[in-house]
Amino acid sequence: MAHGPADGHGGYAGTVPLPPLVDPAPDLSPAERARTQRHLVLNGVGDLGQRRLAAAHVAVVGAGGLGSPVVMALAAAGIGTLTVIDDDVVDLSNLQRQLLHRHADIGAHKTASAERVAADLSPETVVIPVAERLASENAQDLLHGADLVVDGSDTFETRAAVAAACESLGIPLVWGVLQEFHAQVTVFWNAPPAGTDPVVLSDLHPADEVGTPPTCAEVGVLGALCLQVGGILAVEAIKLIVGTGEPLLGRVLVIDALRGTQTEVALRGAAPAAPTTPQPIDAPAAAAPAAIRELTASEMLAAQEAGATLLDVREPWETQTGVVAGSVLIPLGDLLDDPAQIDDEHVVVICAHGIRARHAADALRARGVDADILVGGLAAWQQS
Repeated sequence: MAHGPADGHGGYAGTVPLPPLVDPAPDLSPAERARTQRHLVLNGVGDLGQRRLAAAHVAVVGAGGLGSPVVMALAAAGIGTLTVIDDDVVDLSNLQRQLLHRHADIGAHKTASAERVAADLSPETVVIPVAERLASENAQDLLHGADLVVDGSDTFETRAAVAAACESLGIPLVWGVLQEFHAQVTVFWNAPPAGTDPVVLSDLHPADEVGTPPTCAEVGVLGALCLQVGGILAVEAIKLIVGTGEPLLGRVLVIDALRGTQTEVALRGAAPAAPTTPQPIDAPAAAAPAAIRELTASEMLAAQEAGATLLDVREPWETQTGVVAGSVLIPLGDLLDDPAQIDDEHVVVICAHGIRARHAADALRARGVDADILVGGLAAWQQS
């Protein structure tokens, strides 16, 4: 089996690790040393890294589709303490994707499943179950003491509360979201080590542009994709704790399960305000970039009549059921790979529910294209 070239510093050539997040525990028990032996011989983890994992405290928000594989992977990895926060109980419809739970758990708190499964995998991992709903009022108290947070929640209101608490505490947030066949994973941290630019949730999703995304209950989610994304979230947490590899801070991993692609998109934090310099009284003020407009269906068709290009970024299997007449069809992954293929003056982006359209519009606006979106996507138009 081929191995990547070691860089001599506990990692691999070409990666840019951050300093380890956690000081190592003094030692591992003989049983834990035997259980984690494959980590102990793994370049980039080893004995020192495994002792860092044993000393780490990770808070996992949500014990559902994403939280399930995160809890299992982090417990198996030997994380010393897991705080699992979820106020929900297990429902039969959860079992398609939330692999912590079994039929016998229906009606019980999800945190109870997390505690049981983690103990089965790693008896030395301490699980702190919190069957309480995280909100802006209690988020900082619930997350206090954690070295980092993994957010597997399913509403933007909760994600915003988690992000704000992590910023107040100055700890990294490993963040993922998925719907249908698509997912995003990244790392936010407002207080990273010196020399690393901070990136926070509002850099990816400004609060005033989020709207109300559809829920998984409304649009569905591929169960197997939850395992893939949860595994990536766990890997990002491990890399930060151990100080190996290159975390996704400043990068968003965009996953398209149908096409089998993973696309990386750069994410930069908002630049700090520069000192203002008095301008001559007759100098025109620099125009702020216009916000993405959310057009109704009638406004979109009027824009098309006026010469705008309608860009449909859904997948081919979706467009087979119908498209808006005259629209250009480019799946989101293809567009993000090469945004330069669209250079029209005004573009209105269409997708199923508006989420993918906003990512496409952001990429086009970064190139100077005046890009707007159909609010709520085609689903909202059909419902109206």
